[in-house]
Amino acid sequence: MGEATSNAAQRAHSVIRAGILSGEFTVGSMLSESVLAASMSMSRTPVRAALGRLQDEGLVRIYPKRGALVRELTAAEIRESAQVRHAFECAGVQIGGPVARRELGTRLLKNVEDQEKALRAGDFPGFATLSLQFHRAFVELADNTTMLAFYDRLQDRQHLSIVRNSTIRGQPDLVLTEHRSLLTDAAAGDWTTFSTRLREHQSHGSDFE
Repeated sequence: MGEATSNAAQRAHSVIRAGILSGEFTVGSMLSESVLAASMSMSRTPVRAALGRLQDEGLVRIYPKRGALVRELTAAEIRESAQVRHAFECAGVQIGGPVARRELGTRLLKNVEDQEKALRAGDFPGFATLSLQFHRAFVELADNTTMLAFYDRLQDRQHLSIVRNSTIRGQPDLVLTEHRSLLTDAAAGDWTTFSTRLREHQSHGSDFE
C-alpha cells in the first residue's frame, strides 16, 4: 500500500470509527464501501482497508459483497472489559501517592461539572468523552505507561457502552452521584471502598436501550 493510499486508509478509519462511536452509524446498520468512498472522495481500496482494521478492533463485521455490519457489544465483551478496567482503575488508586491523589481530586472536579452540563443538554457523546477521561485518570495515578497502554485498548468498547447505556439517559443524577463518590474515595486513597463503589457503578454497564 502506497503512502497516499495508507494516509487515505487512516483518514477513512478515523471518520468511520468516529461515526460508529458517535452513533451516526447505528448498531445493525450496513456500511457500504462504495457509499463511504464517495462520501470521503476516495477510492474503495483505502475504505476496504479501514473496514478491515475496524473489524479487527471489533466494531464491525464484514460480509463479502454486502458491506460491513456495525456490531453490538456482546454481554461477554462488556463483562470482560469492565473486569479489566476495574482492576486497572483500582490499582491506580492503590498505587498512586498522596500528592497525585490530591491533584486528581482538584483536577476532576471540573470534569464532573462538565459531565453534568453535557447530560443536562442531552449531549451523550460529549458525556462519554468526559467519562472516559474521568475513569482513565484513576489509572494515570499509577504513573505506569504499560498499564495505560493496555487500558486504552478498551476505550472504544467503553465509549460504546456509555453512549448506548439506558441508565445514563434515564438516571443521570445517579451516574453523577456515583462519579462524585468515586472521586472522593480516590482522593482519599480509600481503594477498597473505591473498588466496591466502582463494581456497583459498572453493574449498570449492560443496561442498554
